[in-house]
Amino acid sequence: MAEGFARKYGADVIDCASAGFAPAPIVQPLTKKVMEAKNVNIDNQFPKNLGTIDLRTFDIIVNMSGTKLPARMPIEVREWKIEDPIGRTEEVYAKVRDELEMLVMRLILEFRREHREPTPISTAREVLGRAVRRLK
Repeated sequence: MAEGFARKYGADVIDCASAGFAPAPIVQPLTKKVMEAKNVNIDNQFPKNLGTIDLRTFDIIVNMSGTKLPARMPIEVREWKIEDPIGRTEEVYAKVRDELEMLVMRLILEFRREHREPTPISTAREVLGRAVRRLK
């Protein structure tokens, strides 16, 4: 769910991958259903093992596993305490989805604030000029 929100809302500041210690064999149907209710399509996502991800290519890990990661991780680790909805009701899935949406949006806004740089006027005019020429 978090990867789906990050891809939909934060593609300008986040390049994400989701993986776990013991991933399920499929994305749960209720996960897809509650995400579709938010107009987030996760059909192209699939469970991945953490061992398939090169952690050195990331700036931050968001750990939602409930399992403590090794203290000497090569990058920043943030812990999000999120209930695992597997095997629970659709209402639990929706509650978890909403919590994740809020947390992901906060992270996106944080990254946007950190990476915002003033755009020089000439650059803005050049971009605007190209856009206008394409429309004519």
